[in-house]
Amino acid sequence: MSKINVRSPYYIYDTVANLTSDKIDIYIYTGTQGSRPSTPTYQLTSNAIDDKVTFEISELIKDYFTNNFDGDYVSDFFWVDYEIYRSVSGGAYVSQGMVLNKGFYGYGFFEDGANPQNSQGLLQSNTTIVKLDDAPATIAVDTSTTSQVTYELNGQQVYTKAISSSTNSNAQIEYVTSGINGSDEFEDRVIQDGGIFEGSDCLSEFSKEYTLFDFDTIYVDTTSGVTKLTVKSESECKFTPYKVTFINKFGALQDIWFFKRTNETLTTKQEKYKRNTVVNGSYDISKHQNKTLTKNGKEKLTLNTGYYPESYNDVFKEMQLSEDCWIEINSKTLPIQVTSSSLAYKTQLNDKIINYTIEVEFAFDTINNIR
Repeated sequence: MSKINVRSPYYIYDTVANLTSDKIDIYIYTGTQGSRPSTPTYQLTSNAIDDKVTFEISELIKDYFTNNFDGDYVSDFFWVDYEIYRSVSGGAYVSQGMVLNKGFYGYGFFEDGANPQNSQGLLQSNTTIVKLDDAPATIAVDTSTTSQVTYELNGQQVYTKAISSSTNSNAQIEYVTSGINGSDEFEDRVIQDGGIFEGSDCLSEFSKEYTLFDFDTIYVDTTSGVTKLTVKSESECKFTPYKVTFINKFGALQDIWFFKRTNETLTTKQEKYKRNTVVNGSYDISKHQNKTLTKNGKEKLTLNTGYYPESYNDVFKEMQLSEDCWIEINSKTLPIQVTSSSLAYKTQLNDKIINYTIEVEFAFDTINNIR
């Protein structure tokens, strides 16, 4: 069964002697695999040239993805089945059988070639994870090729999660985490566990002792072997760390932490008009002659990563190319857009210490104007 990564073209090629034309029925659906609708989502027809026909279908599938994230790690996924009907020598169309596929909001790079598959079980490029101390490490796996995820500390197992394959669309990507629903703070864990949080200095000291289980290694068992992930937990006492979540090249949600200095700016935009303030041959000097019709603003953040290993260059590359990003601020998950248009890759040989500065913009106006 092939993967269709909808941010890259997906070609369906057909050829046979004396081919006149092809018709293709495409079914895009969720739920149980095989429970496709009675009528196709799309039906395309193409005449053959030199006995060959090529369809490109990824853009049609991409329209069905919404890609929402509110802090709960769930990814869009679609079954994509198609059936080709051939007309040879001008005859009637004959079915070539149903072909089953899986649709991810992923992509391949140019060097990956046509119809990139991203077939690995671990749905991220990096094998070193840098996270905030006591924050969860959430990783995405393909349930069709992954059987188990194991957390270890100093070579001893502290947690394991069995992964089961499924024919349901909502179980094709599973997120394994060490936290309670991905909570990054003690307060969140108390509330999500049904408790009542009351802040105090004593409680702040206690929370430092109330941590998630410690681990330094994660093993992901897949059909192609075992992938080892090294986990590095970083503490930060001076600046407020921020977690950015984005959709990576595999079509899965992935976290990246920015530990160091953050600058916030506000840019405003307005529409003005000149009004008449004359009343009975006089005017009030306290009234605006140049009046603002509408005014709103956009807030931007300049984020600094802190020191990262060189292996994270691929992660920053995918974040820069992502169409959907979010940031967690004050326990709220807010949509952002990466506005930095370039990324200079850094290496330990050239740069010694690797720190990235990324500019992002909130993907909404500062004043609520949603109608």
